[in-house]
Amino acid sequence: MIHPRFQKEEVMQRHPCFSREAHHRYGRMHLPVAPACNVQCRYCVRKFDCANESRPGVSSRMLSAEEAIERVRAVVHRDERITVVGIAGPGDPLANAATYEVLRAVHKEFPELHTCVSTNGLLLPDCLDDLIEAGLKALTVTINAFHPEKVPAIYSWIRYHGRTLKGPDAAKVLSRNQWMGLREAALSGLLVKVNTIYIPGINDEEIPLIAETAGELGAAMMNITALIPQGEFSGLQRPNRKELDAYRLICGSHLSQISHCRQCRADAVGLGREDRDMEMEALLAKIGDEYLDLVF
Repeated sequence: MIHPRFQKEEVMQRHPCFSREAHHRYGRMHLPVAPACNVQCRYCVRKFDCANESRPGVSSRMLSAEEAIERVRAVVHRDERITVVGIAGPGDPLANAATYEVLRAVHKEFPELHTCVSTNGLLLPDCLDDLIEAGLKALTVTINAFHPEKVPAIYSWIRYHGRTLKGPDAAKVLSRNQWMGLREAALSGLLVKVNTIYIPGINDEEIPLIAETAGELGAAMMNITALIPQGEFSGLQRPNRKELDAYRLICGSHLSQISHCRQCRADAVGLGREDRDMEMEALLAKIGDEYLDLVF
């Protein structure tokens, strides 16, 4: 049995989102199989047909579990640089049954690939065992508030166990599950990263507290990203690089900081510096095959 520490090191070395060095050498493939979401973030506008936008929460189209596996086969066959298959939406992966089906299938057919999921953490305590059973290696939990009273300013509502909760009730459940899930995931041996979106005027003072607590609970690294002004926060200013770096410096005493994140799409394919959507990837594959037919 591989010791969890060595497993984490191997995943980090080959995960382009977790390592700046891997970012330039290895590729990731995001599979858009998770349309449903159980949390409404005030900054989130999810449109599935925004092929010309490059931001989290968008995808050229959704894939069924069967289509996703076929896409993995096609892309991995053509590009040996792909080392990570991730599910990052467009909704929350843990709220979609297809996530677990795809993870299990990829793990079974391509055990050499590392699977990764990005979640808001609401269902993490409920679903952690299923994720581990499906072969998950890396996990990202987005946590934007430390104090529960700050949660309603960032999230309109959550949907948990068939109930829609708002205000303090939603805040209590979401905060509890995020921190509990992060701790249990780290204890299980998963490589855990915490994502935090810097929302000026909303969670400025929360960010260092998130970093400190996540580090204490076993997260390996932190990714502070800039708000993309949209939705209810469309009137806010997007933080600049200098502002982000200031927080990374503060939080670096608690957690290793990531600064190369490109906030890529839910269907991104290729090296970390590339952000092709899956439809473009399919077109390039088709062009490549036709070219080979002509040459040979």
